Amino acid sequence: MSPKRVVIAGAGQGGFQVAASLRQEGFDGEVLLVGDEPGLPYQRPPLSKEYIKSGNAERLLFRNADFFEKNAIRYLDGRRLTAIHRAEGTVELDDGQSHGFDHLVLALGARNRRLPIAGMDLEGVLQLRTLADAERIRTAIRPGLSLVVIGGGFIGLEIAATAAAAGATVTVLEATDRLMSRVVSPAISAHFLAMHRAAGVDVRLGTMARGIRGDDRGRAAAVEIEGGAVDADLVLVSAGIVPNVEIAEAAGLYVQDGIRVNDLMETSAAEISAIGDCASFPFGHDGTLIRLESVQNAIDQAKCVVQRLLGRPEPYDKVPWFWSDQAAFKLQIAGLTAGADHQVARASEDGAKLTVHCFRHGALIGVETVNAPADHMMARKLLALATAPTLETVEAAGFDLRAVFAAVSA
Repeated sequence: MSPKRVVIAGAGQGGFQVAASLRQEGFDGEVLLVGDEPGLPYQRPPLSKEYIKSGNAERLLFRNADFFEKNAIRYLDGRRLTAIHRAEGTVELDDGQSHGFDHLVLALGARNRRLPIAGMDLEGVLQLRTLADAERIRTAIRPGLSLVVIGGGFIGLEIAATAAAAGATVTVLEATDRLMSRVVSPAISAHFLAMHRAAGVDVRLGTMARGIRGDDRGRAAAVEIEGGAVDADLVLVSAGIVPNVEIAEAAGLYVQDGIRVNDLMETSAAEISAIGDCASFPFGHDGTLIRLESVQNAIDQAKCVVQRLLGRPEPYDKVPWFWSDQAAFKLQIAGLTAGADHQVARASEDGAKLTVHCFRHGALIGVETVNAPADHMMARKLLALATAPTLETVEAAGFDLRAVFAAVSA
């Protein structure tokens, strides 16, 4: 039986999608969507890309205000979930109000990881998570600004590219031996290292920030590294995120690198689901526990929850995909490539396009592309097949993914 009242905690991509899909799929019960930021729900990925350039906040919105009214979605903005009372079937918000639920969806997202170094609270030390954060970064970027980015992941590099194009002097400090090392192959890391350095970004690999030094006004002035310091007018800390699980854990839900769910997005309490950045779930044939930080994951998990609530349960088994726009280069990833034991890179003659085929135990597990959208889309089709293409099959087709698809679909 479908619930009569669904409460959704979190108004990011996943939370909004649950509310919208409930109505699109004909749910006629009550829907309450709670968001902890003021204003209408919006997209986060453009914050480090288009928004830094344009400052157009309206283009970020999922829907205008009339969408919520027309679809009878009650939206409470600027409110934060503070407690879940499972026995009573209620949630408590930071405004002191309680709201009952038949089913609760936790789309609590994540927060920025705080580095354990001195100077994190100095003025001019910023992190990016919200629209307000993006606006502070956008207004600070100017020609001649000295920007130090701590962390060579997607967000840090996206902002570094934008700031360099705007005339800022940019230094990226990456503690590991290559960029984006947690999520991409060495070939992709090398490609983007060359691109950023060609654009004038000073990328320092194997360099850890040891502290942030302030001036006599309490503003960031330099980032301390081994053997010296890098001057900075602005410091962007981009050191990953931490899933928001504390409230779920306090309510007795099972937590394991996120709020633990099964392949239907059910938590250890039948009346509560969890999705998106805050949820860990079994992936693949071996059921490896993973947690994904991506728009695709949040949207598809939201739809999975809605189908289950409406009596049409289907296990979650979507192919993960990700992207990052850095200067004129679009990185797209299909599948999870971090566990690859064999990689084959193929570049176009002019070097403008790059495709990296990633294998594990002789089977294709993912494809990374730069400015090669056709390869990316074909990779998503191949990875959605019941049986992954083998290395031999891909080699026989000359690493032409369209030919591979034709061969395995024949």
